[in-house]
Amino acid sequence: MSNPELILVVDDTPANLEVVCETLGDAGYEVATAINGDRALKRVQAYPPDLILLDVQMPGMDGFETCQRLKADSTTASIPIIFMTALSDADSKEKGFVLGAVDYITKPFQEKEMLRRVKTHLQLRQLTKNLEQRVAEQTANLEATLRQLQQSQLQLVHSEKMSTLGNLVAGVAHEINNPLGFIAGNLKPAQDEIEDLFRLIDLYRKELSQPSATLQALVKAMDLEYLQEDLPNLIGSMQEGVDRIRTISTSLRTFSRSDCDRPILCNIHDGIDSTIMILKHRLRANEARREIKVITDYGDLPRLECFSGQLNQVFMNILANAIDALEDSNQGRSFAEIQANPNQIIIKTELSEDQHQFVIRIQDNGSGMTDAVKQKIFEHLFTTKGVGQGTGLGLAIAHQIVVEKHSGTLEVNSTLGQGTEFVISIPMQATAVKDLQATSCLIAA
Repeated sequence: MSNPELILVVDDTPANLEVVCETLGDAGYEVATAINGDRALKRVQAYPPDLILLDVQMPGMDGFETCQRLKADSTTASIPIIFMTALSDADSKEKGFVLGAVDYITKPFQEKEMLRRVKTHLQLRQLTKNLEQRVAEQTANLEATLRQLQQSQLQLVHSEKMSTLGNLVAGVAHEINNPLGFIAGNLKPAQDEIEDLFRLIDLYRKELSQPSATLQALVKAMDLEYLQEDLPNLIGSMQEGVDRIRTISTSLRTFSRSDCDRPILCNIHDGIDSTIMILKHRLRANEARREIKVITDYGDLPRLECFSGQLNQVFMNILANAIDALEDSNQGRSFAEIQANPNQIIIKTELSEDQHQFVIRIQDNGSGMTDAVKQKIFEHLFTTKGVGQGTGLGLAIAHQIVVEKHSGTLEVNSTLGQGTEFVISIPMQATAVKDLQATSCLIAA
């Protein structure tokens, strides 16, 4: 059985208090009393009632002022107040309703009328409380569902992006490797055969002392001496090109390495280097922009037990944002201004002071960001870029990967006009091994 509702009766006339309390008590309500406004306020703070019957005309603090103070306090504002008064003029009633009263009972009152009004407003209060509770529960459920949907969306976008990117890049690397292997495998034999042909030509020229006019004209036209000097250089250039393509292919495979269902040991510097390689086209100078110089300051780190492919995505998102910031900061700057303060990104890795955290700092010297932007930078769908230029998911995904997947932290330090620094901290796993010379864990193309 539920506890009876508590009603506070405030009246400076003892006879009125006695009659009202008796009527309410007989109806099954729990009743408390106060003889003036001051005592009523103290009583309400100590034992909040479900309903207040408040006399208007009281010495000192009258009912209107008492009501006003109750409604001004957030802890008591929701308690319904019914005025009890002999005043029947419209102005008094209007003033009471303006102050927040829910009803009036005119003295002398009828017991049945008073009980009906009390019962009605207690029921309304209970309905309101039930509704507020249901709204609060629904709001909490909706907020939890929204957070879950946002996390699921980020995970889905990230998983789909990484899957698509990984498959695409791995496929491209595989397709590159086939003709690359063919070219690389044939360059050395071709060089050997060219040298054999040159030796044969030299021998013919020595033994053929009187070549025909036609042969002499051909030798002169093709500039045989230059050809013998330049062709080996061409083969050497081809070999350099093959080595360059092989480096790019390796970077692609490193960046798009597939993560298994558990972390694996990897050298994070390989992941950073592969990301820089992939973004190389955005770092070079062209007719539309100046060069962005990347300075790496790698510490002497052990391998890290991590989801390497996902961590590479973090590097990609942060570095791409840094490049965007630098390009935006160049707008309106002259060549001389850019040359005086060249665009650069500094990447520094180190262990924390307690040697328990991997710390990766990625800093640009762009235009920085405001405090308002810093507060929202990792929020889902937040972006400062124009329509069609940014999804608002890149840094949110990066934050999720670092915080949820690696139990780390991702922080941003930025001052408007002085650049931005992202700081990634990832705890060192117990299985991390000091092995800087080991090759990175690659997925064979």
